Amino acid sequence: MNQQKIKNPELQVPKTPQMSERDFINDQLATEKYMSNAYTVALNELSHDQLYQDISTIYNETQNCQRDIYTIMFKKGFYALEPAEQQKLSEAYQQFSGYQSQFPYQ
Repeated sequence: MNQQKIKNPELQVPKTPQMSERDFINDQLATEKYMSNAYTVALNELSHDQLYQDISTIYNETQNCQRDIYTIMFKKGFYALEPAEQQKLSEAYQQFSGYQSQFPYQ
């Protein structure tokens, strides 16, 4: 089955040695992903309650910023999505729903 990609028209950016709008926003998204990862590690290792709350707030803001950047990139056509085939969704659901019986708590 040939499915169309879900995407917006791509914003044309000049292909020059200078950084383009796409390069800058890609760099920002990579930075936000890196920061989210680092905050996750910090949250797992913090023992001071107030510091944990402060870092948790910053982490949530970073996640929201990351999502906003992704949304902008999608709107500008820098990201494309492929719809999942129903058969593959059903297969994955069956595979993972079978794991429920292995959980120690039901």
